[in-house]
Order: sequence, then C-alpha cells, then structure tokens
Amino acid sequence: MTKSDNRPRVAALVGPYLSGKTSLLEEILRQCEAVDRKGSVKDGNMVGDASPEARARQMSTEMNIAGATYLGDPWTFIDCPGSVDLLQEAHNALLVADAAVVVCEPGQARALTAAPILKFLDQHHIPHIIFINKMDTAEASVAETLEALQGLSDSPLVLREIPLRDGDDVTGHVDLVSERAFRWQEGRPSELMELPETEKGRETAARTELLESLADFDDGLLEKLLEDVIPQTGEVFGHLAKVLQDGKVVPVFFGSAEHGNGVRRLLKALRHEAPGADVTAARLGEPTSGEAAVRVFKTLHAGHAGKMSFARVWCGEIADGMTTSQGRVSGMSKALGQKTEKVAKAGPGEVVALGRMDEVRTGDLVSASGKAKGMAWPKPLTPLFSMAIHAANRGDEVKMSGALAKIIEEDPSLSHEHNPDTGEMLLWGQGEMHLLIALDKLKGKFNIDVESERPQVPYKETIRKPTSQHARHKKQSGGHGEFGDVHLDIKPLGRGEGFTFGDTISGGVVPKQYIPAVEAGVREYLARGPLGFPVVDVAVTLTDGQYHNVDSSDMAFRKAAQQAMREGMPNCQPVLLEPICKVTLSLPSEFTSRVQRLVSGRRGQIMGFDAKPGWAGWDEVQIQLPQSEMHDLVIELRSLTMGVGTFEWAFDHLQELMGKEADQVVTARAQAAQ
Repeated sequence: MTKSDNRPRVAALVGPYLSGKTSLLEEILRQCEAVDRKGSVKDGNMVGDASPEARARQMSTEMNIAGATYLGDPWTFIDCPGSVDLLQEAHNALLVADAAVVVCEPGQARALTAAPILKFLDQHHIPHIIFINKMDTAEASVAETLEALQGLSDSPLVLREIPLRDGDDVTGHVDLVSERAFRWQEGRPSELMELPETEKGRETAARTELLESLADFDDGLLEKLLEDVIPQTGEVFGHLAKVLQDGKVVPVFFGSAEHGNGVRRLLKALRHEAPGADVTAARLGEPTSGEAAVRVFKTLHAGHAGKMSFARVWCGEIADGMTTSQGRVSGMSKALGQKTEKVAKAGPGEVVALGRMDEVRTGDLVSASGKAKGMAWPKPLTPLFSMAIHAANRGDEVKMSGALAKIIEEDPSLSHEHNPDTGEMLLWGQGEMHLLIALDKLKGKFNIDVESERPQVPYKETIRKPTSQHARHKKQSGGHGEFGDVHLDIKPLGRGEGFTFGDTISGGVVPKQYIPAVEAGVREYLARGPLGFPVVDVAVTLTDGQYHNVDSSDMAFRKAAQQAMREGMPNCQPVLLEPICKVTLSLPSEFTSRVQRLVSGRRGQIMGFDAKPGWAGWDEVQIQLPQSEMHDLVIELRSLTMGVGTFEWAFDHLQELMGKEADQVVTARAQAAQ
C-alpha cells in the first residue's frame, strides 16, 4: 500500500438529497476522534447542519466544514448540501477539494439523482470515489447501482469490494485488492474473517475485472495479466492511487454511515490514494510556489464574529495580521462545524477562515502583492426562480438591501434586481426552497421580516391602426396662463422597433423650443397605455399646433401632448403583448416524452430537440414559452425528472395576447391600480 505523506488534504462529501452525507460526516469525525460522540439528525446534535435553517428543515442548507486527523494525517472534510437548489455550495467546495466522495443510495432509480454532480466532477476532472450508502437495507444491490451509475459517468467505475450476505442482509465485505474478508460490527472496526468458500469464485471474478480495468491504463500491468502473473498487493494499490489522481477511474465502495459500516475502509482509501494539495493546485492551474496565495471558496457572515472568508492555502504561509492586497487578515481560525478555533498561521493544503476581510469575495485569489495568478473562478449558476419581495416594515427597506448583499455574498447563485417594468424588487435563485431559505436567513440573522409574492409579468401593449389627434391644453387663473395646442399622428411600428418621435412643423406654428416638451409628454403617457401597460412599437409625429406668446410653456405643451395621446390611443385598436421566452430544457432521454404535456399545459411550443452535447443519455429540448408560465417551471420539471432536469432561458420576443387570458390580465391590472 502507498504511504501517506501527512500533508493537509481536503475531501468534499457530495451527492443527492437524503443520501446520508451528513451522517457520513458524523461517522468520519467519530472515527477520527474529532468528536466524543456521533450526532444524529433526530437529536439535532450534529456537527453539521447546525444552523437554524438546516435544523428547521432537517437538511443541509450550506456546506459544513470540519477539520480532523486520521492516522496522523490532517484532513478537512466539507459536507455539501444535496438539494439541487443548493448545488452552488457543492460546486464551490469541489473547486478546492483534492478528492470528492459521491454518496448515493442503492438502486437504479435513486442513482439517476447523482447525475448533475457526476457530470460536474467529470467536466472539471476532479478525482472522486463513490460510496453507496444505506447498504443495510434488504433490497440494496451493489451490482444494479453500479450499472446505473456507470451510465451517468464518463469515467469507468471499478468495484473495490463485494458484499457478503447473510440471507438478504449485507453483513460485511471482501476487499478485492487484499483479498481479505471482513464482518461488519456496528460502531466498531470490522472483524477480519475467513473468506467463505461459497464466495471465492465471485471474489476471483470481481478481482479479475478490477485488474483488467486498471490494465487499460498501464501496459506493464497488462503484460503481467496476459502472462498470468499475479501482481503484488502493494503494486495494485499503487496503480489505484495513480488512476484516481489522474481521474481515469472511479473506485466504488459501499457501507452504512448510520451504523458505521464500511467507513473505515473509505477513510483508508482516501488516506492512501487521494492526491495532495500540490497535485490539486497544478491540476487547477493555481499557484504552487512563490508568495502565500489562498483561494476563498465560502463567505459567511457570522453575527458577532463578523465576516469570515473560508479559504484554502495553495502555497506559502498565511498568518494572522498579515497584510494582503485586499486588506489585513484580522483573525484566523479553523472550523469544526459551527465551532471555530483560533490559529496563528496556516500552510499549503490547509483550510482556514480569514476574519473581517470586507473586500474579499467568494472565488477571489488572495495574496500579499495581489499579483498571484490562478484559475478563472467559474460564474455562479444561472437563476431559475424568482419572488417579488419587500420588507414588511417599510422602515426596513434600506436595511434589507444591505442584508441581501451579505446573503448573496454567502451564496453567489442568489441575486436580486429592481425590475423597471413592474417596479418590484426580485430575488432570484435556483428554486422555491432556495429562496425560502434566504428569506429565513433575513429573518434569523438580520431580524428583517420580508413578504414575498409571485412576480408580475412585464406585459406591454401596442396598437394596430393609426390615428390623428388634436388636443389643446388651456388654463387661465390670473396672470400667466397655460396654453399648448398640438396635432399628433400616431401609427404602429413593426414588432421590436420601439418608439420614434418626429415632427413636420413648418412656419413656426410650434416654436422649436417647445418640440422636446411635446416628445416628453408623449413618452410620459407611453409608460401606461390605455390597457394599463407600457406602450411599445409606436411612432408619433407632431404635424401642427398653435402657441401663445405669453401663456405657452414647456409644461403646457407637455400636458397637451399627454392629452392628445390619452384621447387618441384608444382609437388605435390597442392590443396586449406578452413576453415569450426561448427555453432549452436539459433532461434524461427517458423523460423526454413527458415534455409535450408540460409544454402544452403552459401554452408553449416545442421547436425541436437533440442529444445534449457531452451528456450521454440526455436530451436538449428547445421550446418557446410565455413568461407568465415560467414562474414554477423548474418545480414541475424537477418533479417530472426525479429532480435532475434543468433549463436555460432568455427573453425572445413579444407576442399578441387576446381572448380570455388577455381580458383577465387587463382586468387584474385595472384592479391593482385602484
């Protein structure tokens, strides 16, 4: 077996929701003796999931970072949320990890839920191990799960152990490298046992398959197998370490985190086969020599402790009080879940929290000079779901803006914007659960009650036929009065041409200095047309008018223009326009047939579909969908695809909306304006 070099390493625990990652973290920390006793979800005393939001939902809502030592080797384990709404947390952790442990449940159906994370690992060439959890269930099948997972992975999966059964129950495993059998013992190390005669044939076949998979990447090993030379155990472990570090093979283990079975074997595999920080930095293109350089992968606003920037040290040494190009390090600590311990310095491979560095953001590479060069940190996930929000107490609006900025610092896949068409503040995220967690944080962390509702759709309106309209604004109240007289031609433009204004004035019937005021009046009216929505694709021309030497003014001509538009526009056959979005759905091919019902039920249209590039067994379906039907699309799509379907979207065009739907929209707008 290869020797460990005792350098600090990082392993990320990732996988689908309910696969048992946090239970695995608790068992790892128990076996590393980092905690006195193993916590449980039921008792609410775990190292991970200690935030109020996590405990309320009994699920991980943000990454849990915990340092531990296993057989003298320092490790940082990062337990990542499994909800697809919180996938950004897993992505950020994986981009600084030496290796990942993909935790999944047994069974073909459940294996599919690991597809998004397996694809991310393959795309970024991140070494990873699969741990099939919950193998204490009677229906658990390693073979079926392995087959299903292989269909989702670009890299070959190799079984490192086979299960031993007593009836339907899995009671132990056979290590295919050392060829030793072990009987599981709850809460204690597995007991070495004699390999049953009935299992020797199955073990030999499985070990041969393992060696043949390794031989695909090593000619020397291939020659030995062809000559029927059995490689030494240490040699096999060496091959396994190399192919894992190179990302060529994915080893598969199994066990039960809840009962502590198979976890020690997983830890030993990580200890001897996971690459070190120098190898990881080189793979990522991060600095490996020179001045101290650290990559920030998580930001946390921790109340009285202030802002904490969790970072991995790639090279050099960073110390408390050190001055960097982005500010002074004001306190350093290491984490064990919610608990932190102050440290004076940290070297390559270590994960530390840098205190109160206000200028630092998630993804930043921090160094003393600011000249260190590293990887381009990927953009956050595109938002798919929004809510219109406002502070329940109007006096908290300014405070809410500052709190939102901090929450978005913690989770860059959240964003917010002010919609100029509807006047609403929109909070964007990956799904409804994602935004509800953010609102809970606003209440719990910042004591701000926020009310939310479905966002308004930015409908527009336009006209179908032209008209000419005369209007005169005249007001006399003693002294200077108000006088403005205009003749306007109003006509429709082609879709997407916007608004144009011109004039054909001659002879000075309307002095040039008042013409801009006429245009301003027209524009002010177009903000709310006869149907109650902004007017687009209209041309207005000032053709004639009158003025008064004393009473005319910019104000008078602006009011006259507004009056002409108000009286003329209802005669132009106004029509409602709804925004249509171009949407690309991504989903496993076995669910593609369900898209027709989803699209037709939302007044959409399928434009075509094809295989998703680089995703075996996945399709991309191009559709056009009214924006009014987009709000909860991600919820229904995930429901139809076991949580793995997603989409990208963009505004495409405006389209006329008539009939009952249009009447309902216009009526609702009128009622809201009352």
